[in-house]
Amino acid sequence: MPEPVKTRPYRATARAVQTARTRGTILAAALRLFTSRGYAGTTVRQIADEAGVHPDTLYASVGRKPEIMRALVEAALSGQAGPIEATERDYVRRIRSSERATEMIDVYAAAITAIQERMAPVTAALRGAAESDASCAALMHEISERRAANMLLFAADLRATGDLRDDLTDQEIADIVWSMNAAEYWELLVVRRGWTPLRFRDWLADAWRRTLLA
Repeated sequence: MPEPVKTRPYRATARAVQTARTRGTILAAALRLFTSRGYAGTTVRQIADEAGVHPDTLYASVGRKPEIMRALVEAALSGQAGPIEATERDYVRRIRSSERATEMIDVYAAAITAIQERMAPVTAALRGAAESDASCAALMHEISERRAANMLLFAADLRATGDLRDDLTDQEIADIVWSMNAAEYWELLVVRRGWTPLRFRDWLADAWRRTLLA
């Protein structure tokens, strides 16, 4: 009897690589157009043309405009092609394995700087989209609240080291960090005042150490 035909793994791998490449091309095109023309002024057809794909391919790879915006946000936050749970991110694991608050703060300041380099233009596009699209407004609120919840976890990790000031509650610590890790803070210092990312990182770590630690 003839042997059954076996599916070659490399074919599936090649398809997966091509799918990821197409998705990345679409997201990059969408961000360029959302930034230059605005969310409301950009059509799916324009994104497809910019990416060099058929609209049906765009819908199959990412989805409608709100799904494209969400994909841009999640990719900017994770630094990967798709969303990653906060607890699974490398810098969070490093924070959780640290024993001193100073080390946790240094790790997080570096992580936030890397995230904001990716996230700042996406946030600007999302802010504009939220003015005309209810789903984008809901996404913006969701991301803000998600950050706030994660900052409470960060505050608890800092508290466990015994290095924090006694006169600040975990909620106050979370709010302070939440306000300073926002894209708006990055925009003020890096975009408007011309700070380098390195200077921003060092300032953020120093400010948190001076403000939060005993």
